[in-house]
Amino acid sequence: MTTPPPMISPELLERVVNASVDGIVVAEREGNEDILIYVNQGFEHLTGYSAEDILYRDCRFLQNGDNQQPGLDRLRKALAAGETCKEVIRNYRKDGSMFWNELSITPVHNDEDHLLYFIGIQKDVTDLVEAQQELEKLKSRLEND
Repeated sequence: MTTPPPMISPELLERVVNASVDGIVVAEREGNEDILIYVNQGFEHLTGYSAEDILYRDCRFLQNGDNQQPGLDRLRKALAAGETCKEVIRNYRKDGSMFWNELSITPVHNDEDHLLYFIGIQKDVTDLVEAQQELEKLKSRLEND
């Protein structure tokens, strides 16, 4: 079975991906690491890192040593199994500031079902998480009064 030609040009696809305000990354498995081989402009804006800063590095540098998070365990298991996963984790920008990152990962397989890449979509959900935390504090105060 032949694959039909793409409906849009590679140039248009890159323009569309770069127009996203969400961070979009492509990672490739190399041993035990997931090496970033592509990041869009949304990722650069979200994290403060340029593509030149981070390409061919493992994605874990975004945790800045904050690697004891429950969501990370679930992400690691999904990556090892080649499965999709969505978690909210703490990540850190180039300037050291923390943000809550809703990270969705999706494996990409070839026609023979061999894992080739992972696509990661990153959303800054800091405002939402902080509002939820504040709501929990208020709820706790009301229950204890």
